[in-house]
Amino acid sequence: MKKKILYTLLVLLVAFIVFAVYTVMNPKSPLQTASFSENGKDITITYSSPYKKGRLIFGTEAESALVPFDNYWRTGANRHTMIKTGSDLIFGDNVLSKGEYSLYTKPGLNTWDITFNSTNAYFGISQPDSEMDLFSITVPSNAIDESIEQLTFDFIPAPPNGPNTNSAIRLRWDLTEVVIPFN
Repeated sequence: MKKKILYTLLVLLVAFIVFAVYTVMNPKSPLQTASFSENGKDITITYSSPYKKGRLIFGTEAESALVPFDNYWRTGANRHTMIKTGSDLIFGDNVLSKGEYSLYTKPGLNTWDITFNSTNAYFGISQPDSEMDLFSITVPSNAIDESIEQLTFDFIPAPPNGPNTNSAIRLRWDLTEVVIPFN
């Protein structure tokens, strides 16, 4: 009888471990990386990329949006979005020094607040300590015509010989696009 109970507990423990490993290795919001290497700038953004799955993504709390306007968002799922840069970057009048930082946002209807925080803690259930915020910038949000099923970060390089010398980080999901210029 004791052996049966022991074997049952062992089987349950093994099943739990297999489930936990499977869940970690195959998350519903997979870990993604966007990289940029140009003009002496090497940047990597690491984020968990959720899917739309027919849900309202950005909107009001009354609309039951997944990401309500004017609220903290870790800008992805599972963990904080991290930006790592091998050189100083300029966002507006602010300098982001070489290093690794978390990036979080407060989406709005027409503008988004983008905050760079010095913490590199990876789990983003709660908003990082505001005392560790380096700076925030406000950028416009744009409506796009084609829905993007999965949260996507990428980079827009500066056009060669163009009037605008800034490159940009671009975030797109559902019908929203946010462009964060940097130099």
